[in-house]
Amino acid sequence: MTQIRKLLTATAAFATVTTAAVFAQGAYAQNATQAGEAPTMAPSGAPAMAPGAAPAQMTGQAPSQAPAAAGIAQPAPAPQALTAPQSADPLVQKRNANAAADAEYRSAKKSANAGYSDAKKQAKSQYKAQVKDAKINHKADRQANDSEMKDQMNGMSAQQGGQSQ
Repeated sequence: MTQIRKLLTATAAFATVTTAAVFAQGAYAQNATQAGEAPTMAPSGAPAMAPGAAPAQMTGQAPSQAPAAAGIAQPAPAPQALTAPQSADPLVQKRNANAAADAEYRSAKKSANAGYSDAKKQAKSQYKAQVKDAKINHKADRQANDSEMKDQMNGMSAQQGGQSQ
């Protein structure tokens, strides 16, 4: 068990060190390019270019587009999605898979909760409508019973009043 633990910690430490080194090289290359210096090594391991050299000139091919005339700005290149390369480390892969599964679970849970709350609101409004209708019906029934009882009482009193006279 301790051998596995040592192996896992060594692998994690190595991954951390190499990742930090790659990011540091990338940051140095960006800072050097912005300052006008030539970077010594690009983050991908490609050879460094001179500050005024174009990529087509480096490979010996003719440029696909003519350089922009003075005073005319070139359109900005299309934005690219930056993604980190997939690691071969099984722990990193497991962590990424767990993160993706957690995100999927959270979104499914959120949509299920939204559906549940919508169904609950609809059921509550139906219940309120039924209660309101039941109250109206109950009131109408009471009024009908009261009027019927009054009619019966008036009929009885009329009969009693007619007999006594």
